[in-house]
Amino acid sequence: MKIKAIRAYRKDVPLTNPYTIAFQTTSVAENVFLEIELSNGMIGMGAAAASEMVFGERIEETIANLQSDIIQVWIGRDIRHFRQIIRESIGHFPKHSATRTAIDLALHDAFGKYLGVPIVDFYGRQHQSLPTSVTIGIKPVIETLEDAQEYKSQGFKVLKIKTGLNLDEDIERCFKLRERFGNHFTIRVDANQGYDTEQTLAFYEATQSLGMELMEQPMPAGAEADMRMLPLEVRKQIACDESLKNAQSAIQLVQAPSVCGIFNIKLMKCGGLLGAFEIATIAQASGVDLFWGCFDESIISISAALHAAFACPSTRYIDLDGSFDLAEDVVKGGFILENGEMRPTDGPGFGFEPL
Repeated sequence: MKIKAIRAYRKDVPLTNPYTIAFQTTSVAENVFLEIELSNGMIGMGAAAASEMVFGERIEETIANLQSDIIQVWIGRDIRHFRQIIRESIGHFPKHSATRTAIDLALHDAFGKYLGVPIVDFYGRQHQSLPTSVTIGIKPVIETLEDAQEYKSQGFKVLKIKTGLNLDEDIERCFKLRERFGNHFTIRVDANQGYDTEQTLAFYEATQSLGMELMEQPMPAGAEADMRMLPLEVRKQIACDESLKNAQSAIQLVQAPSVCGIFNIKLMKCGGLLGAFEIATIAQASGVDLFWGCFDESIISISAALHAAFACPSTRYIDLDGSFDLAEDVVKGGFILENGEMRPTDGPGFGFEPL
């Protein structure tokens, strides 16, 4: 089955619930979409959410790359060679991981539709469903509790609390959540590189009685040497995010003494499923758990991340709420969400349908 046409376009979507993290406030999701049409009319779809801050790619670069003549040379290629085409994209766009993610996803989706199977089953399903966390940005205590109450009413049982601007307020918010909701919620925190060594230790020690599940990237990327000096029990609870970009960085992070006990894989950082599976292999060999995250993304890439996560035996956590607050999207379906638990649909490819 040959590739007949390739199309890319940009769509910026307002968020219904803008949020603040340690280094910015976000109110709009900027996404680029890629469609790969096969000669039988089937269309595979990919999506990219660029981040200049996290991995150095601007959305303007992403759309320019995906609309370039470089992409059009794949017209006429056999979709069964999709992995080879993905490898070729690495050579064309070595520094643009979001661009490569859109290509990787569109090719995977087209191939899965061509075969008539979900991508997770093509690679081998390891999980049936997992609870996703939902994110509360940096807010005053009262607003944090209000958001948590709303999420409880929706059936969610795992919260991810953004921190990193004020240590004392961060600790207070966590205590107030426990006081109000008891053990209803599993609580994760994400400091988005907002702490130094002293603050990381202070937060860990102050919240030990609360049973926090994990602490995502408390210290800046580039401070891995300082993170290695943290006590083992602290490092085991840390999920590296901004420090983890690809397989090469994964190898560095697990060198003894390891920087963290958890890898936060985001498709946009590592270039799609093939890059994610490279990191997952390193994690499994090193005894590191996998935590799958996202940016503000379309159902397309959220569904793809879910398929990748469920194909990896080392997956323990998911934080795939990136499409929940989009005011609109270009597809529907893709996953099933019930009482905070996510699972893929049984549809071919990544299981979503165009609107």
